[in-house]
Amino acid sequence: MKHVQHVAGEVGPTGGLRPAVSRPHTAFIGLGSNLADPVAQVSRAQEALDGLAQTRVVRCSSLYRSAPVGYLAQPDFINAVAQLETGLSPRALLDALLALELEQGRTREFCNAPRTLDLDILLYDDLIHHEHGLTIPHPQMHLRAFVLQPLLEIAPDSDIPGVGNAAAAAAQCRDQQLQRLV
Repeated sequence: MKHVQHVAGEVGPTGGLRPAVSRPHTAFIGLGSNLADPVAQVSRAQEALDGLAQTRVVRCSSLYRSAPVGYLAQPDFINAVAQLETGLSPRALLDALLALELEQGRTREFCNAPRTLDLDILLYDDLIHHEHGLTIPHPQMHLRAFVLQPLLEIAPDSDIPGVGNAAAAAAQCRDQQLQRLV
């Protein structure tokens, strides 16, 4: 699912008409998986994002393969970034993402553990926000090529509030190996 464009009133993935998103916000979501057919997990999650209430997928990046970060004794990850237009608040969006992770079998055994699906709010408009369990922008995104490269693919002029230009941050991550998948 790449560069998906939807219009209010068109037929959505479940066959019903898609309502217009009220007071839309732009959010970028990081997707990752390294268990149980990661390519299928990420692809399924991209489709599921389009089914969230008051939300539509504007575009999705290509899929990328990356080495694990933190806990290294695990398989490589498949990563992508999706741009959403949403009427959900940041907390409501996070809750919806956590529910999608659970639906796809996510467990949280330890920090940086292997996972069927990881969904992170990377950016939400130009918001800088911190509350228990939710920090926007994602606090490590500017240090991770597997987030920055897919983000720049679909939003090349992105800025990270409080950090600066995403392309400049990506230049600092050149030593991190990524493989873009077809």
